[in-house]
Amino acid sequence: MTSVIVDITMSLDGFVTAPGADPKHGLGVDGEALHEWVFNHAPLNQRVLDGMFDRTGAVIMGRNTFDVIDGPEGWSDDLGYGAERDQAVAPPPIFVVTHSAPDTCRLGDRITFVTDGLPSAVEKARAAAGEKDVVIMGGGQICHAFLAAGLVDLLNIHLSPLILGAGTRLFPVEESRRVALELLETVSAPGAEHLSYKVLS
Repeated sequence: MTSVIVDITMSLDGFVTAPGADPKHGLGVDGEALHEWVFNHAPLNQRVLDGMFDRTGAVIMGRNTFDVIDGPEGWSDDLGYGAERDQAVAPPPIFVVTHSAPDTCRLGDRITFVTDGLPSAVEKARAAAGEKDVVIMGGGQICHAFLAAGLVDLLNIHLSPLILGAGTRLFPVEESRRVALELLETVSAPGAEHLSYKVLS
């Protein structure tokens, strides 16, 4: 059965970007170190990346993340979902949760804009994913929104050995829904501790 998975990199103090995140600085100003593990080509990290790419049938993201990947500094033929791989080889369809669709989209017909809520995004992505999984990749606010709505089966955190001090939080400061987790797997690799949790409630 298709699982819905939040998959995101986070600093030790809970930030998924450095301060100053915008379409030009997707990870914030000088935030690239957060994703150092993605590009260091360590075998364990590559195994994690390849495994998630292979199991992904559809991707969900929020509007801020879309504005980054669709912008001039965003995804290309050489860099996209799954990092440095051939993006021409059947990239998964992407569902963008937003209040309104933009007038233009550089990435073309692989993008579907969902304006009628989180459950609708999951339903559409499940239908597109077939027997594979649905991956919610960012940003932090949308990942937490799906967790708080009880729509997530698995939470994958790639814990970066950084204390950023500020930036975009995965978990909000204000009170939010309690979520119980069960640790399924941990992989210690250069630049990240890869943690996989089953969402219990």
